Amino acid sequence: MKIKNKVALVLGGSRGIGKEIARTLAGEGATLVLPYHDDWPQEAEEMKEEFAGLRENHFAAPVDLRNKEQVQGLINQVRDKFGALHILINNIERGGMPVIHGSYDLETNKEQWELEMDTTLKAKWLVVHHAMSLMKSSGRGVVINISSIAGIVGRTGPAGLIFNDGYAAANRAVSSFTGTWAREAAPNVRVNELMLGFFETRHGEGTRGWEALEDRDRQAVVDHTLLERTGSLDDIVKTVLFLIKDAPFMTGAILRLDGGYVLGGEKVPEMPTGILD
Repeated sequence: MKIKNKVALVLGGSRGIGKEIARTLAGEGATLVLPYHDDWPQEAEEMKEEFAGLRENHFAAPVDLRNKEQVQGLINQVRDKFGALHILINNIERGGMPVIHGSYDLETNKEQWELEMDTTLKAKWLVVHHAMSLMKSSGRGVVINISSIAGIVGRTGPAGLIFNDGYAAANRAVSSFTGTWAREAAPNVRVNELMLGFFETRHGEGTRGWEALEDRDRQAVVDHTLLERTGSLDDIVKTVLFLIKDAPFMTGAILRLDGGYVLGGEKVPEMPTGILD
């Protein structure tokens, strides 16, 4: 699907991965819809300033994506302003890193579980649920759910210091949504999932959790990754463009982009000589 002149709703566009995806889509000629929340006020202001040059091809609005009425209001604004929605980058999450937050039993974490579920899971559902009708009536379209390998590995191995239990459970549930939404959206709208490993600004460099790890713990993550590095924003952007532009027969798929982290815990033994004569 061509991106030029398409309307793209990018969640999390004020920071990191979401911002880099928004930049790329704008460069491809898309009209951007960028909701933001007051938990990152400085980043939101920087985002609005950066994309203001797009003028009529840019719309930013304060929205709590965990709130049904506010999500409905956002989609109504998109319909009224642009009349269509073609691309949805479903990139919203909140994870409590064990190395930062510690146990859910701590008083400071009284609402942490609910925050992880409401943001990582419920908000994704609310946006797709309310955007689906507009997307289906807009012609060809693409939804990309951004998730995490936490849904596979949970709080185990080197990742166990970064991925919390609630966050891991929420990400596993996202994969269930991906299949359901692909069925509901067919045949004109494709829904796929991009499951991320350790990346700069998400789980890796540039995050508070990564900096809090001991050197040996950071190295353990890298050693567990077959490609022996963490991922870059460019790795993600290239994959997002592939899913939008170059995968017209792919829907309901879960594409794991983790440098081989999930596979890295198992070693392939050398072939034995055998016992047959």
